[in-house]
Amino acid sequence: MKSDYGQPSSARPTSVQPISTAGKRTYADAALLPAKPVDSSLPLSLQLGKRRRRRSTSTYATLARRLQHRELGLGNAGLSGPALARDKFAHIRLQVSFDIHAKPCDDDPRLWTRHPNRSRIIEIVSSRELIFALANNGVCTVFSRDLREKLCLVNTCKGEVIRSLFLNKTNDSLITVSVFKKDEFSSLHCRSTPLAHIRKGKIESGYPIFETESLRWPGFVEFDDVNGKILTFSADDKTYKVWDLRTYEHAFTIPYKGITEIKISPCIMLLVFDRMESYVPIRILNVENGELLRDIKHMLHRKRKLEFIEQFHQKLLVKQENENLQIVDVCTGDHVVVERSHFLLPNAFIFLYESELFLTFQNRHVSVWNFSGERVTAFEDHTLFSQDSSTNCIYITQKQDIIVSHCHQDGDCGHGSINMSWIDSGKSLGKITCGPDHAADHIRALENVSALHYNEERNEVYSGTRDGLVHVWSN
Repeated sequence: MKSDYGQPSSARPTSVQPISTAGKRTYADAALLPAKPVDSSLPLSLQLGKRRRRRSTSTYATLARRLQHRELGLGNAGLSGPALARDKFAHIRLQVSFDIHAKPCDDDPRLWTRHPNRSRIIEIVSSRELIFALANNGVCTVFSRDLREKLCLVNTCKGEVIRSLFLNKTNDSLITVSVFKKDEFSSLHCRSTPLAHIRKGKIESGYPIFETESLRWPGFVEFDDVNGKILTFSADDKTYKVWDLRTYEHAFTIPYKGITEIKISPCIMLLVFDRMESYVPIRILNVENGELLRDIKHMLHRKRKLEFIEQFHQKLLVKQENENLQIVDVCTGDHVVVERSHFLLPNAFIFLYESELFLTFQNRHVSVWNFSGERVTAFEDHTLFSQDSSTNCIYITQKQDIIVSHCHQDGDCGHGSINMSWIDSGKSLGKITCGPDHAADHIRALENVSALHYNEERNEVYSGTRDGLVHVWSN
C-alpha cells in the first residue's frame, strides 16, 4: 500500500506510518517523518539477539550435492525455504552501475537531467529488465538491465517533479504521482504509462488519471495493491473515492463528515472519526462496495493522547500515550493488553498478511510480533543503518518471508551493508559487505546508500546512492 499527500512536510499526520510489503509508503515530498526521539537503551524484550557465528557442517556433502544438481540439470532442486534463499544470495557481487546524470546518446532534451548538482536516489522499482530510479529532484530515469544503458526519462516535461512511483502489476503499467511548475507545485497529478511503451521510449503514450479530483492539500492518493483499489481524497468537495486499480473506474464514494483517518486492510476499510471525550468512533466498510459492516465505539482514557490506531483484518491495534497497547478483535470484542514497557512506540509498521504477523521498526531495530502481543522473532544480524528506519532502504518479498535492508556493519567500516534475513526465524541469509579483499568499485558502491530494491524475478539487488548512482548486485 502506498500513499501520496498533496501537502507540505510540516502538515503531515503524526501517526505511525504503515508500509506496504510490496514497497513503501511515500509522501508528497518524498521523505518520511523524522524519527521520534526515544531512549536508545532498549529493554530486554526488544533487544536483538547477539550475532552468532555459524559453523560450516557437511561442507563436502553440500558441494557434492550442488555439483550433482548442476550435472543433472536440477538447479536448486532439493532446496527449500531458508536453504533455497541462502543459496540464492550466495556469492552475490557487483555486476554493473548506472548513473542517472550520465548523458545518453539520444538527442531528446528530456533525457538530460536539468539539475547541475547531483541528486540522491530516493526510490527504486523494477519490472523484468526495466529499472526505474527516482531522484530527490523529481527526475525519474529508466535503465535497461539487458541493454545496460539509460533508456529514457519518465518525466513528460521540464516543469514536472515526480514525487512517487507505483508499479501497477494488474495492468502492467507505471503510475507516476507528480507536481508541476505551472500550478506552483500545489496539486498532485497521476499518470499511467504502459510498460510496453516505456520499453520503446514512448513516454508520451501515457495518460492522466483522476483528472476530476482536486488533489491539493489536504487531498491525497493511496494505492492498495492488496485489494486492487485506489483511494483518493478531493480537497474541493471533501469526499473520499475508491477506484479500481486495473481499470481506474470509480467504485464508490465516502462522504467526509468528520473522518480523521482511513486505513485499508484486506477486504475491509477502517474509518476513524473525530474523537469524543471518552471514546473514538470507528466504522468498518467492505472495501469492494463500501457496505457498512460494523460501527464501534472504542473507549479511551479521557486525558491521554491517541498515538495510533492500526488495523489488520479483524484486529485493531490502539495505543495511547503512557498506556499499554491494546489488540482488539472487533468481531468478538476480545482484548489483548501488551505492557507499554514491552512495546515501545515504533517508527513504522509492516503487516504480513500471509503469516498474520507484523513488523515494527524502532531505533534501528526490527521486531516481529503476533496478535497475541508476543515478540516472536529476534534478528541475529539485521540492525538498520539509518536511525529513522527509512523505508526507502527496506524491501519485503511478495511471499513476505525475506527482508532486505541497508544495515549497520560491525567494526570500523562506516559504509554499512545490505543484509538479507529470513523473517520467520530471524536467521541471516546473506549480506553484501565490504572488506580488504573487495575491489575499490565494490567498496564505493556501498557508500551513501539511499534506496534499495530487490528484483525477485531476476534475483538482483539494486542500490541507489546519494550521488545518483544505481548499482546492480547478483550472483
